[in-house]
Amino acid sequence: MLRYPLLHPPLLRALAATGHGSRVLLADANYAHATHVAPGAELIHLNLRPGLVTVDDVLAPLLTAVPVESVTAMRPDDGSPPGCWRGYEELLGPDLPLRPVERFEFYRTCREPEVAVCVATGDDRLYANLLLTVGFRRR
Repeated sequence: MLRYPLLHPPLLRALAATGHGSRVLLADANYAHATHVAPGAELIHLNLRPGLVTVDDVLAPLLTAVPVESVTAMRPDDGSPPGCWRGYEELLGPDLPLRPVERFEFYRTCREPEVAVCVATGDDRLYANLLLTVGFRRR
């Protein structure tokens, strides 16, 4: 029996294989998993239907299981922050600010070999993608 809220066995297995500097992509329902993810990344499907499961639904329990040192967010083409970022900022707290990057730079980054896990969500909000960099465990 686990003591924290993340219970999904395939996601736990994939996260256990990551290490410091590995990246975890939390992708919205519009994200192209076949073309914009590193070829060796583990793909975890949590996209049950549009709107379910959201990136927030995955982020909250994931933060209890994995140390995160930085967070990259896909910035809309017009440069404005999407509404979903408010919820992410609440979950991440002041010590983990979002680092917005342009959409095509975000895609390029997600195809790099450091991306170890891609979680496909059903989040139907636009630009709801996050790329988490795994930190390290402190004693």
